[in-house]
Amino acid sequence: MKYPVKIRSIVHVTHDVLGIRVDKPEGWAYTPGQATEVFIDKEGWKEEGRPFTFTSLPDDAYLEFTIKTYPERKGVTAQLRQLKEGDTLLLNDIFGEIAYKGEGLFIAGGAGITPFIAILRQLSQEGRLGNNRLLFANKRREDIIHEEELRRLLGARFVNILSGEMVPGYEQGYISETVLKALISDRGDYVYLCGPPPMMDAVEQVLTDLQIDPARVVKEGF
Repeated sequence: MKYPVKIRSIVHVTHDVLGIRVDKPEGWAYTPGQATEVFIDKEGWKEEGRPFTFTSLPDDAYLEFTIKTYPERKGVTAQLRQLKEGDTLLLNDIFGEIAYKGEGLFIAGGAGITPFIAILRQLSQEGRLGNNRLLFANKRREDIIHEEELRRLLGARFVNILSGEMVPGYEQGYISETVLKALISDRGDYVYLCGPPPMMDAVEQVLTDLQIDPARVVKEGF
């Protein structure tokens, strides 16, 4: 069953990322980190679903998605850039493997930050941010989603690494064993991982090399 929802607002979060808020279907409940499949309610697009994570909190009166768009691909995300307030999206059932289990290190690549946005917002609301850390990998600084909010939430426990440019105060390059060793304070910590497959594979190999228990790794790719 698909649930039609009206767009309440649609804004640019970064140059290629949209923040979309829609009405919340009655009775909907989800856990921060979960997602749903989103369809555009227009001819030719109603069967073209894509998975997107909720970045709103379960008790918000709306649903929010933070979506990286790829205009050059001329697919669903390019179509989303053409939508406006009052247009309709269709939502499918709720799913997702990522959920908060305890303190640790969150590792995100690009749009892989979205499940962690919801989790960190929820922890902040509950006063439970504790010693959680976030390592966020992007190409350029302009690609960093919600940088100011994440810095406000985590302070020095928010580390950015950029592969496409050198910026003072930001790590440069790719996620390495050296970077992870500095951020994993305890081998009993959880490691939360979400990003594109090449990044996921590379990070998982480093975690194996560091002898991190696979049972402590909570992950979801895209």
